[in-house]
Amino acid sequence: MDIIKVSSKSISQKVAGSIANAFREGNNEVEIQTVGAGAVNQAIKAISIARGFVAPLGMNLRCTPAFYDVMIEGKEKTAIKLIVEK
Repeated sequence: MDIIKVSSKSISQKVAGSIANAFREGNNEVEIQTVGAGAVNQAIKAISIARGFVAPLGMNLRCTPAFYDVMIEGKEKTAIKLIVEK
């Protein structure tokens, strides 16, 4: 499974390309890791765009959100991971 980290400064079109490429290469699942509202926003936009990229190949994407804890600069923070499946 590929893991893609997304920040609020990530370009959603480029992230979408990474997601679509992972599925084109035969992956059945991609995990997108985000911390913060801006990052979640960019990730959701990227998933929506990627869905359009893979639709002509007969693929449909679905997304399942989940919470997880991550250590950033020695502090534990709650993050959101988005599991994208075809």
